Parts: sequence; C-alpha cells; structure tokens
Amino acid sequence: MNYWLLKTEPTTFSWDDLVSDHKHRGYSEWDGVRNYAARNNMREMKQGDFAFIYYSGTNAREIIGVAQIFHEIHRDSTDTTRTWQSVDIIPIAKLARTVSLKEIKSLRALDAMCLVNRGRLSVQPVTQTEWKIILKLSETAA
Repeated sequence: MNYWLLKTEPTTFSWDDLVSDHKHRGYSEWDGVRNYAARNNMREMKQGDFAFIYYSGTNAREIIGVAQIFHEIHRDSTDTTRTWQSVDIIPIAKLARTVSLKEIKSLRALDAMCLVNRGRLSVQPVTQTEWKIILKLSETAA
C-alpha cells in the first residue's frame, strides 16, 4: 500500500464537496492535474491506497482529511487534449484536528517530506512513517 497527498484549494474543491460527491455519485474524479510529475505520481496509485487531502492557498495550508483511491488512473474527463489523466477518490475521514504546514515544517522527523521540499507539487507521495506521524498529530485513529 502507498500513501499520497492531494492538494486542493478549499474554494475550488473542498472536503464538503468530496463528501457531497460521494453521497451523490459514489466517488469524486481528481481531475484538472496539469503537471507531468503529479500525473506520474497518479500513475503509481493503486485502488485502496490512502491520500491526505491538503488545503493549499493563502488562507489555508493544512491537511484536512483522509481519502482513498477508488479507481486507478484513467483519462481526465475535463481534458480535451487527451494528454492528462485522473483518479477517482472517496472520503474516509475528516481529521479530528487539522495539521498545518507550519506544524509539519517545525518537526525534524518530517524534514524530508515532499510537502516540505517540493511544496508546489499537487500530487505527492507520503512515506508510511510520515503518514503515521501526521495521523498522530491530527489525533485521528489509523
């Protein structure tokens, strides 16, 4: 099993949007990724992998919840060029306590985390150790 971090602007696609999609369609397409490195990370995702949902932007830089990969890589329905791909996800749990970027950067144990070193990448791998640390910080059961 692999772990991931998916970035979104809360005003574009929020945790509540993810939950609403799940109630109405059963899943959400993680579309609109237009970066080759991020797309390549999505190609590595397997059904059942877990992902943190991270709010980016000026007002919110924090991990808000946990999602699961529901369908593996497929053509992005929003891409007319047929260049880009997406995955489908489902919400698993909103974190008991969000974990801010500032808090993540303050911990030496997370110094190597992609979020710290390659912050602009919208789809990132997360190690199992990083996953466990963040869940502990969030006071959320595994």
